[in-house]
Amino acid sequence: MLRREFLGSTVAAGLLTSLPQPTKLAVGRRVGSDVVSLLRERIARLRRLDDFLGGADTFQVYAAEYEATANLLKHTRYTQATGRDLLALAAEQAQQAGWAAFDAGRLADAERLYSTSLHAAKEAADPLLAGNSLAYLSYQLVSTQRSGIEAATASCEAAGGDAPAVVRALLFGRLAWAYAVAGEGQGTEKALVHAEEAITSYGSSAVPGWAEWMDATQVKIVAGRCWTELHRPLRAVPALESALAAYDDTHARDKSLYLTWLADSYIDAAEVEQAASVISRVLDLSAGIGSVRPRQRAAAVLRRLAPHRNLPLVADVMERAAS
Repeated sequence: MLRREFLGSTVAAGLLTSLPQPTKLAVGRRVGSDVVSLLRERIARLRRLDDFLGGADTFQVYAAEYEATANLLKHTRYTQATGRDLLALAAEQAQQAGWAAFDAGRLADAERLYSTSLHAAKEAADPLLAGNSLAYLSYQLVSTQRSGIEAATASCEAAGGDAPAVVRALLFGRLAWAYAVAGEGQGTEKALVHAEEAITSYGSSAVPGWAEWMDATQVKIVAGRCWTELHRPLRAVPALESALAAYDDTHARDKSLYLTWLADSYIDAAEVEQAASVISRVLDLSAGIGSVRPRQRAAAVLRRLAPHRNLPLVADVMERAAS
Protein backbone atom coordinates (compact mmCIF):
# COMPACT_ATOMS: atom_id res chain seq x y z
CA MET A 1 0.00 0.00 0.00
CA LEU A 2 2.84 2.39 0.89
CA ARG A 3 4.51 1.74 -2.46
CA ARG A 4 1.24 2.44 -4.27
CA GLU A 5 0.60 5.64 -2.32
CA PHE A 6 4.13 6.85 -2.99
CA LEU A 7 3.86 6.10 -6.69
CA GLY A 8 0.44 7.71 -6.94
CA SER A 9 1.51 10.88 -5.16
CA THR A 10 4.72 11.10 -7.19
CA VAL A 11 2.88 10.73 -10.50
CA ALA A 12 0.25 13.26 -9.44
CA ALA A 13 2.83 15.79 -8.29
CA GLY A 14 4.84 15.40 -11.49
CA LEU A 15 1.83 15.82 -13.73
CA LEU A 16 0.51 18.86 -11.89
CA THR A 17 3.84 20.72 -11.64
CA SER A 18 4.69 20.11 -15.31
CA LEU A 19 1.43 21.61 -16.59
CA PRO A 20 1.07 25.21 -17.73
CA GLN A 21 -0.59 27.12 -14.91
CA PRO A 22 -4.16 28.39 -15.50
CA THR A 23 -3.02 31.99 -15.00
CA LYS A 24 -0.83 31.65 -18.09
CA LEU A 25 -3.96 30.93 -20.14
CA ALA A 26 -5.26 34.45 -19.54
CA VAL A 27 -4.40 35.70 -23.01
CA GLY A 28 -6.90 38.54 -23.24
CA ARG A 29 -10.32 38.85 -24.71
CA ARG A 30 -9.59 36.87 -27.87
CA VAL A 31 -8.85 33.13 -27.76
CA GLY A 32 -7.11 31.30 -30.58
CA SER A 33 -5.75 27.89 -31.46
CA ASP A 34 -2.75 28.34 -29.14
CA VAL A 35 -5.01 28.32 -26.08
CA VAL A 36 -6.91 25.31 -27.42
CA SER A 37 -3.58 23.48 -27.81
CA LEU A 38 -2.62 24.29 -24.21
CA LEU A 39 -5.95 23.03 -22.93
CA ARG A 40 -5.62 19.82 -24.95
CA GLU A 41 -2.19 19.28 -23.44
CA ARG A 42 -3.61 19.80 -19.96
CA ILE A 43 -6.50 17.38 -20.38
CA ALA A 44 -4.23 14.69 -21.84
CA ARG A 45 -1.88 14.89 -18.86
CA LEU A 46 -4.56 15.24 -16.22
CA ARG A 47 -6.37 12.22 -17.62
CA ARG A 48 -3.49 10.08 -16.36
CA LEU A 49 -4.26 11.00 -12.76
CA ASP A 50 -7.27 8.70 -12.89
CA ASP A 51 -4.93 5.74 -13.38
CA PHE A 52 -3.55 6.15 -9.87
CA LEU A 53 -5.94 8.29 -7.81
CA GLY A 54 -9.59 8.07 -6.84
CA GLY A 55 -12.29 10.61 -7.54
CA ALA A 56 -12.08 12.10 -4.05
CA ASP A 57 -8.52 13.17 -4.95
CA THR A 58 -9.18 14.40 -8.49
CA PHE A 59 -12.69 15.87 -8.55
CA GLN A 60 -11.73 19.44 -7.62
CA VAL A 61 -8.90 19.48 -10.17
CA TYR A 62 -11.10 18.19 -13.00
CA ALA A 63 -14.03 20.43 -12.07
CA ALA A 64 -11.75 23.49 -12.07
CA GLU A 65 -10.53 22.60 -15.58
CA TYR A 66 -14.11 22.45 -16.84
CA GLU A 67 -15.03 25.75 -15.16
CA ALA A 68 -12.00 27.48 -16.69
CA THR A 69 -13.01 26.41 -20.20
CA ALA A 70 -16.65 27.33 -19.54
CA ASN A 71 -15.48 30.82 -18.55
CA LEU A 72 -13.49 31.13 -21.78
CA LEU A 73 -16.61 30.21 -23.74
CA LYS A 74 -18.65 32.82 -21.89
CA HIS A 75 -16.24 35.74 -21.59
CA THR A 76 -13.90 35.73 -24.59
CA ARG A 77 -14.12 36.13 -28.35
CA TYR A 78 -13.09 33.43 -30.84
CA THR A 79 -13.71 32.13 -34.33
CA GLN A 80 -16.45 29.62 -35.04
CA ALA A 81 -13.87 26.83 -35.40
CA THR A 82 -12.19 27.71 -32.10
CA GLY A 83 -15.61 27.85 -30.44
CA ARG A 84 -16.35 24.30 -31.56
CA ASP A 85 -12.97 23.14 -30.25
CA LEU A 86 -13.62 24.81 -26.89
CA LEU A 87 -17.06 23.22 -26.67
CA ALA A 88 -15.58 19.78 -27.38
CA LEU A 89 -12.93 20.36 -24.70
CA ALA A 90 -15.61 21.46 -22.24
CA ALA A 91 -17.60 18.30 -23.03
CA GLU A 92 -14.59 16.09 -22.36
CA GLN A 93 -13.65 17.99 -19.20
CA ALA A 94 -17.21 17.69 -17.88
CA GLN A 95 -17.08 13.94 -18.51
CA GLN A 96 -13.78 13.71 -16.64
CA ALA A 97 -15.13 15.72 -13.71
CA GLY A 98 -18.38 13.74 -13.74
CA TRP A 99 -16.48 10.45 -13.56
CA ALA A 100 -14.43 11.70 -10.59
CA ALA A 101 -17.63 12.84 -8.87
CA PHE A 102 -19.20 9.42 -9.46
CA ASP A 103 -16.10 7.67 -8.12
CA ALA A 104 -16.18 9.87 -5.01
CA GLY A 105 -19.86 9.12 -4.39
CA ARG A 106 -21.06 12.58 -5.47
CA LEU A 107 -23.83 11.18 -7.64
CA ALA A 108 -25.87 14.36 -8.13
CA ASP A 109 -22.75 16.24 -9.29
CA ALA A 110 -21.89 13.37 -11.65
CA GLU A 111 -25.29 13.33 -13.31
CA ARG A 112 -25.31 17.10 -13.70
CA LEU A 113 -21.86 17.07 -15.30
CA TYR A 114 -22.74 14.23 -17.68
CA SER A 115 -25.81 16.15 -18.85
CA THR A 116 -23.69 19.28 -19.28
CA SER A 117 -21.18 17.25 -21.30
CA LEU A 118 -23.90 15.89 -23.59
CA HIS A 119 -25.20 19.40 -24.28
CA ALA A 120 -21.68 20.72 -25.07
CA ALA A 121 -20.86 17.72 -27.30
CA LYS A 122 -24.04 18.26 -29.30
CA GLU A 123 -23.27 21.96 -29.70
CA ALA A 124 -19.77 21.05 -30.85
CA ALA A 125 -21.26 18.59 -33.37
CA ASP A 126 -19.01 15.85 -31.95
CA PRO A 127 -20.91 12.52 -32.20
CA LEU A 128 -18.21 10.51 -30.42
CA LEU A 129 -18.22 12.74 -27.35
CA ALA A 130 -22.02 12.79 -27.40
CA GLY A 131 -22.03 8.99 -27.46
CA ASN A 132 -19.59 8.84 -24.56
CA SER A 133 -21.69 11.29 -22.53
CA LEU A 134 -24.71 9.04 -22.98
CA ALA A 135 -22.62 6.00 -22.03
CA TYR A 136 -21.59 7.74 -18.80
CA LEU A 137 -25.22 8.62 -18.12
CA SER A 138 -26.17 4.97 -18.68
CA TYR A 139 -23.57 3.81 -16.17
CA GLN A 140 -24.83 6.40 -13.69
CA LEU A 141 -28.43 5.24 -14.12
CA VAL A 142 -27.53 1.59 -13.67
CA SER A 143 -25.56 2.39 -10.52
CA THR A 144 -28.58 4.12 -8.97
CA GLN A 145 -31.04 1.28 -9.59
CA ARG A 146 -32.47 2.72 -12.80
CA SER A 147 -32.43 1.22 -16.28
CA GLY A 148 -29.52 2.37 -18.41
CA ILE A 149 -30.44 0.41 -21.53
CA GLU A 150 -32.11 3.30 -23.36
CA ALA A 151 -29.22 5.70 -22.73
CA ALA A 152 -26.60 3.07 -23.65
CA THR A 153 -28.44 2.20 -26.87
CA ALA A 154 -28.61 5.91 -27.72
CA SER A 155 -24.88 6.22 -27.06
CA CYS A 156 -24.07 3.58 -29.70
CA GLU A 157 -26.44 5.21 -32.16
CA ALA A 158 -25.03 8.69 -31.52
CA ALA A 159 -21.43 7.61 -32.16
CA GLY A 160 -22.44 5.72 -35.30
CA GLY A 161 -21.08 2.68 -37.08
CA ASP A 162 -18.12 4.63 -38.42
CA ALA A 163 -16.77 5.38 -34.93
CA PRO A 164 -13.24 4.11 -34.21
CA ALA A 165 -13.21 0.45 -33.17
CA VAL A 166 -12.06 1.25 -29.63
CA VAL A 167 -14.93 3.70 -29.15
CA ARG A 168 -17.42 1.12 -30.42
CA ALA A 169 -15.98 -1.45 -28.01
CA LEU A 170 -16.31 0.99 -25.12
CA LEU A 171 -19.91 1.93 -25.90
CA PHE A 172 -21.08 -1.62 -26.57
CA GLY A 173 -19.41 -2.65 -23.32
CA ARG A 174 -21.54 -0.09 -21.49
CA LEU A 175 -24.61 -1.41 -23.28
CA ALA A 176 -23.75 -4.98 -22.27
CA TRP A 177 -23.44 -3.85 -18.65
CA ALA A 178 -26.83 -2.12 -18.73
CA TYR A 179 -28.44 -5.29 -20.09
CA ALA A 180 -26.65 -7.50 -17.54
CA VAL A 181 -27.76 -5.45 -14.54
CA ALA A 182 -31.31 -5.60 -15.92
CA GLY A 183 -31.00 -9.40 -16.03
CA GLU A 184 -31.35 -9.59 -19.81
CA GLY A 185 -28.93 -12.28 -20.92
CA GLN A 186 -29.72 -12.18 -24.64
CA GLY A 187 -29.12 -8.44 -24.90
CA THR A 188 -25.95 -8.78 -22.84
CA GLU A 189 -24.49 -11.46 -25.08
CA LYS A 190 -25.32 -9.56 -28.27
CA ALA A 191 -23.68 -6.36 -26.99
CA LEU A 192 -20.60 -8.29 -25.79
CA VAL A 193 -20.22 -9.86 -29.23
CA HIS A 194 -20.24 -6.37 -30.79
CA ALA A 195 -17.67 -5.14 -28.24
CA GLU A 196 -15.37 -8.11 -28.83
CA GLU A 197 -15.66 -7.82 -32.61
CA ALA A 198 -14.82 -4.13 -32.41
CA ILE A 199 -11.74 -4.56 -30.22
CA THR A 200 -10.37 -7.39 -32.38
CA SER A 201 -10.83 -5.27 -35.51
CA TYR A 202 -8.85 -2.39 -33.98
CA GLY A 203 -6.67 -0.92 -36.71
CA SER A 204 -4.62 2.22 -37.16
CA SER A 205 -7.48 4.73 -37.05
CA ALA A 206 -7.08 7.65 -34.66
CA VAL A 207 -8.52 7.06 -31.19
CA PRO A 208 -9.74 9.87 -28.92
CA GLY A 209 -7.61 10.17 -25.80
CA TRP A 210 -10.61 9.52 -23.56
CA ALA A 211 -11.10 6.08 -25.13
CA GLU A 212 -7.49 4.87 -25.06
CA TRP A 213 -8.00 2.91 -21.85
CA MET A 214 -10.31 0.45 -23.59
CA ASP A 215 -8.46 -2.62 -24.86
CA ALA A 216 -8.89 -6.39 -25.10
CA THR A 217 -8.22 -6.80 -21.37
CA GLN A 218 -10.93 -4.30 -20.50
CA VAL A 219 -13.41 -6.05 -22.80
CA LYS A 220 -12.69 -9.31 -20.96
CA ILE A 221 -13.30 -7.57 -17.65
CA VAL A 222 -16.59 -6.15 -18.92
CA ALA A 223 -17.61 -9.64 -20.04
CA GLY A 224 -16.62 -11.16 -16.70
CA ARG A 225 -18.56 -8.55 -14.75
CA CYS A 226 -21.62 -9.04 -16.97
CA TRP A 227 -21.60 -12.82 -16.55
CA THR A 228 -21.16 -12.34 -12.80
CA GLU A 229 -24.26 -10.13 -12.68
CA LEU A 230 -26.14 -12.84 -14.58
CA HIS A 231 -24.85 -15.53 -12.15
CA ARG A 232 -22.95 -17.42 -14.84
CA PRO A 233 -19.69 -18.26 -13.00
CA LEU A 234 -18.46 -20.76 -15.60
CA ARG A 235 -18.21 -17.84 -18.02
CA ALA A 236 -17.33 -15.12 -15.53
CA VAL A 237 -14.43 -16.70 -13.64
CA PRO A 238 -12.14 -17.53 -16.61
CA ALA A 239 -12.65 -14.08 -18.15
CA LEU A 240 -11.91 -12.23 -14.92
CA GLU A 241 -9.00 -14.44 -13.86
CA SER A 242 -7.17 -14.09 -17.17
CA ALA A 243 -7.78 -10.35 -17.42
CA LEU A 244 -6.83 -9.54 -13.83
CA ALA A 245 -3.64 -11.59 -14.05
CA ALA A 246 -2.38 -8.95 -16.50
CA TYR A 247 -3.54 -6.02 -14.34
CA ASP A 248 -0.83 -4.17 -12.44
CA ASP A 249 -1.39 -3.52 -8.74
CA THR A 250 -0.56 0.16 -9.20
CA HIS A 251 -4.04 0.48 -10.73
CA ALA A 252 -5.31 -0.33 -7.26
CA ARG A 253 -8.78 1.17 -7.43
CA ASP A 254 -9.77 -0.58 -10.63
CA LYS A 255 -8.12 -3.89 -9.78
CA SER A 256 -9.69 -4.05 -6.33
CA LEU A 257 -13.08 -3.16 -7.81
CA TYR A 258 -12.92 -5.81 -10.52
CA LEU A 259 -11.75 -8.43 -8.02
CA THR A 260 -15.04 -8.04 -6.16
CA TRP A 261 -16.90 -9.44 -9.15
CA LEU A 262 -14.50 -12.38 -9.24
CA ALA A 263 -15.27 -13.01 -5.56
CA ASP A 264 -19.00 -12.85 -6.31
CA SER A 265 -18.63 -15.45 -9.04
CA TYR A 266 -16.65 -17.74 -6.75
CA ILE A 267 -19.57 -17.63 -4.30
CA ASP A 268 -21.96 -18.51 -7.13
CA ALA A 269 -19.68 -21.45 -7.92
CA ALA A 270 -19.76 -22.55 -4.24
CA GLU A 271 -16.06 -21.72 -3.84
CA VAL A 272 -16.57 -19.71 -0.68
CA GLU A 273 -13.04 -19.85 0.68
CA GLN A 274 -11.63 -18.75 -2.66
CA ALA A 275 -14.04 -15.80 -2.57
CA ALA A 276 -12.84 -14.89 0.93
CA SER A 277 -9.22 -14.99 -0.27
CA VAL A 278 -10.05 -12.62 -3.12
CA ILE A 279 -11.83 -10.19 -0.79
CA SER A 280 -8.80 -10.19 1.49
CA ARG A 281 -6.81 -9.06 -1.56
CA VAL A 282 -9.43 -6.37 -2.24
CA LEU A 283 -9.00 -5.01 1.30
CA ASP A 284 -5.23 -4.81 0.78
CA LEU A 285 -5.46 -3.02 -2.56
CA SER A 286 -8.25 -0.59 -1.73
CA ALA A 287 -6.80 0.72 1.53
CA GLY A 288 -6.35 4.50 1.30
CA ILE A 289 -7.94 4.83 -2.15
CA GLY A 290 -10.10 7.93 -2.64
CA SER A 291 -12.99 6.00 -4.15
CA VAL A 292 -16.19 4.75 -2.56
CA ARG A 293 -16.79 2.02 -5.12
CA PRO A 294 -14.38 -0.76 -4.04
CA ARG A 295 -15.60 -0.47 -0.44
CA GLN A 296 -19.25 -0.55 -1.48
CA ARG A 297 -18.71 -3.60 -3.65
CA ALA A 298 -16.61 -5.37 -1.00
CA ALA A 299 -19.36 -4.76 1.57
CA ALA A 300 -21.91 -6.40 -0.75
CA VAL A 301 -19.71 -9.48 -1.17
CA LEU A 302 -19.02 -9.67 2.57
CA ARG A 303 -22.77 -9.80 3.19
CA ARG A 304 -22.91 -12.87 0.96
CA LEU A 305 -20.00 -14.41 2.85
CA ALA A 306 -21.50 -13.79 6.29
CA PRO A 307 -23.52 -17.06 6.44
CA HIS A 308 -20.21 -18.93 6.03
CA ARG A 309 -18.34 -17.28 8.91
CA ASN A 310 -17.86 -20.72 10.47
CA LEU A 311 -15.04 -21.20 7.95
CA PRO A 312 -11.75 -19.85 9.36
CA LEU A 313 -10.78 -17.96 6.19
CA VAL A 314 -14.17 -16.28 6.02
CA ALA A 315 -14.06 -15.41 9.72
CA ASP A 316 -10.62 -13.83 9.26
CA VAL A 317 -11.66 -11.63 6.36
CA MET A 318 -14.87 -10.60 8.13
CA GLU A 319 -12.81 -9.56 11.16
CA ARG A 320 -10.36 -7.63 8.98
CA ALA A 321 -13.20 -5.78 7.25
CA ALA A 322 -14.85 -4.91 10.54
CA SER A 323 -11.63 -3.41 11.91
